[in-house]
Amino acid sequence: MSEDSLVPGGPGRRRHRLSDAETEQRMLRTATEMVNRSGLTVSLEHISFEDIIRDAGVARSAVYRRWQYKDQFFSDLLKELARGSSPAIGTDNRAAVETVRRTILDHLDWLSDPGLRCALVAEVLRRGTLEEFETLHESAEWRTYLALHATFLSLPDGELRREIRSALTESEGALIARLADAYKRAAGLLGLRLRPELNASFATLARLTSATIRGLVIMAPSNVGIGDHRTQARPFGTPNAAEWSEPALGVAGLVESFLEPDPDIEWDEERTEALRHALNSEDWLST
Repeated sequence: MSEDSLVPGGPGRRRHRLSDAETEQRMLRTATEMVNRSGLTVSLEHISFEDIIRDAGVARSAVYRRWQYKDQFFSDLLKELARGSSPAIGTDNRAAVETVRRTILDHLDWLSDPGLRCALVAEVLRRGTLEEFETLHESAEWRTYLALHATFLSLPDGELRREIRSALTESEGALIARLADAYKRAAGLLGLRLRPELNASFATLARLTSATIRGLVIMAPSNVGIGDHRTQARPFGTPNAAEWSEPALGVAGLVESFLEPDPDIEWDEERTEALRHALNSEDWLST
């Protein structure tokens, strides 16, 4: 490949030579797209440096002028991946959100009974958690996010480790904040509150449920039954027995231990209609 970038459709015609900054941008963008397609492993050995150069459409000499050694490029790539890592979870999973919405609409008659409000949360999680688990399990983006954390732990102390820690801390904070906001919004709509004796926040609940799902996703390759096993059960005050997956039991157990009916809320037809109206809006989980 020549030093210059060719003009599409014009054999032999050339445009200006790419600057080092443009070369860097193209290389990192192309490598990020490759990782997002296949997922990041704990190493980057499955990503070919020469393939990145080819797909980025940049000159090898320009690349090696910017990065004398491949390890230097892959260090910059790790930082780029960490800065851009904010995988979809909870409210970003449209299928899971729709499952939650549909389940609540199907059980509006449960809400007038404080005990059944908690049972409705359990039913929502029974249906929605497995869908969330399966989405994350199949997501290359999530594999990359989890591998970045594992890679960070293996890095020696130094600037690269500090930069990746900072980027992951920022993305993790944003992820937990989104999930906590969704929990708070849903609890308010359903007339529930955090148990005061726990002195906990929705962010605490979000961290714990997120950790549970992630742990199960990590375990899944060597524990095939995690996603497939079902048990007929009637936990958490649900009125009817139903099939429960292990992810649903784990997450529902956490959520049910944190939430209780809000004693200050009197459920009536007006509140039911307000909830129905809220559920029919596209941003019903947004605060």
